[in-house]
Amino acid sequence: MNYANFIDPVHGNISVDSKLIFDLISTREMQRLRHIKQLSTASFTYLGAEHTRLAHSVGVFHLASQIATKLQQENECWTSYDTELAQVAGLLHDVGHGAFSHTFEQLFETNHEAITCAIITNPETEVNQVLETYRHGFAKDVADIIAHRSQRKAVVDLISSQLDADRMDYLLRDAYFTGASYVKFDKTKIINSMKLVDNRIVFDKSALSDVESFIIGRHQMYQNVYFNKTNRAAVVLLQNMLKRAKDLYPEQRDYFRMTAPRLVPFFENNYDLQDYLLLDDGVMNAIFSLWSTSGDDILQDLAQRYVTRILPKSVVFDEPESDLEALREILIQNGYNIEYYTEVSKAYDLPYDVYHNDVDNPRTEIKIISDDMTVSELSCVSPLVKALTSITYGDKRFYFPSEMKTDYSVKDYSRFAELTRHGVFHHDKV
Repeated sequence: MNYANFIDPVHGNISVDSKLIFDLISTREMQRLRHIKQLSTASFTYLGAEHTRLAHSVGVFHLASQIATKLQQENECWTSYDTELAQVAGLLHDVGHGAFSHTFEQLFETNHEAITCAIITNPETEVNQVLETYRHGFAKDVADIIAHRSQRKAVVDLISSQLDADRMDYLLRDAYFTGASYVKFDKTKIINSMKLVDNRIVFDKSALSDVESFIIGRHQMYQNVYFNKTNRAAVVLLQNMLKRAKDLYPEQRDYFRMTAPRLVPFFENNYDLQDYLLLDDGVMNAIFSLWSTSGDDILQDLAQRYVTRILPKSVVFDEPESDLEALREILIQNGYNIEYYTEVSKAYDLPYDVYHNDVDNPRTEIKIISDDMTVSELSCVSPLVKALTSITYGDKRFYFPSEMKTDYSVKDYSRFAELTRHGVFHHDKV
């Protein structure tokens, strides 16, 4: 029976023929993801980046279903229960994301992965009730897949590895909605190349060029979209506004209880799962609009800048950070509180890495299987990937108010302009 059809610009028609999946999509915890953008503030730069966590989650379910169905057809050791776990874990893997995702996490020290598992296992959630009604103990099995605790390693690989249903969907989806042209890989060919060896997913060498394209596309997306300096500027402004509000709360409790009641539990560090689920991007944006007329000069100014997209500028810098003191001093002389008007943003990523047993969360290697059934780690058979393996890419940026670059009346303007062009900085980027 077909319970729903979703028309998706990335995958085409997504058919839901499972009542379990349909009921999970219909839960309030999943529907909440309609109101959380996949790329947080990226729409400040990429106007089309308005897609949601729900669309991504349904996309991951779709790819996970295709992969799991293929593996079940070709391998006796892959059971129908493995397929159900892969489908449900794919759908639910991001259900714990909060408003503005990682930005909120950093300030209030929440963890979307831990909250995802809490939503799945908490008897008070609709998600848990659907799972446990379907099969007793199913919720724990799904949470174990997402938390990498399960012994069903191939199912874990399918949902969370260096080439999985999650990454394939978000790369294709984010590229589509940001207009990025450098993500070009054949997802069908990659899926058809997947095989099981010793309870792990490997890829046939026939898909090597598409696996390479996947790695390169991911690298390009991080450098050009996810680490985009303007996108990071919006994040910095958002973080500083929330930080100012959090610092003001002890002295202005009544004001924040009136303008931001759903944030109060987080200001007091006394929140529960239900408090968390009441927040989404829409709620937060309404709060910011109220703060734009706050009586506090700093909070009001930061909120107005955010609402009207007056984003900070930045300069790339090298170590040590003490080299930034001259810039900070000029900002102080011009009346800026540098705690809320400046920020150091570090953005780094490994395009691909090999297994290291001396790190807390080692990455799952991509394995390629040849015609003679020899299994090799990807960088050993691909010179292209080897050139990117275990190399960290990214930069550090110092963010400051945009008018410092355009207002000639500021104190020491020429000195500030000089420092952000040359001076102690190795790069000439602003």
